[in-house]
Amino acid sequence: MESLKIKEDLYSQCLNAVNNRFETIQNTINEIQVSLTSETKSSAGDKHETGRAMLQLEREKVGNQLAEVQKVKETLSKIDVFKTLEVVGLGSVVYTVQANYFIAVSVGKLIVDDVTFYAISPNTPIGKLLIGKGVGEEVGFREQKFIIDQII
Repeated sequence: MESLKIKEDLYSQCLNAVNNRFETIQNTINEIQVSLTSETKSSAGDKHETGRAMLQLEREKVGNQLAEVQKVKETLSKIDVFKTLEVVGLGSVVYTVQANYFIAVSVGKLIVDDVTFYAISPNTPIGKLLIGKGVGEEVGFREQKFIIDQII
């Protein structure tokens, strides 16, 4: 059951990273909203309009980031940490000679019990190569070949 604990820890770290990103974006949206509502029309009307237009653009950009984070949260919600697959799929922990991967969402380097894992999306180049592969299969990436040792 130790392997399931590793998967749960990796999932939890990914969820925390995504929730922190979501919270940061929400705070930014709130700050922009406050700026938009508190900006009063000054004697320099053009300057006021330019400021509002820039805030509107910023709000739109942050809104797009929010939509992306919500997609990532949706992907995470599809992972069953108690399910182990014979081949690499969403939610798999993959051990190779080169590196260890958690196929979930792209949040980068994670450490569990002094072991380094890379949380990657199935849509990343390495994720696409790993999906559907089984233990003992070879994967070639950037002039390197490595073999899948274990899948949890």
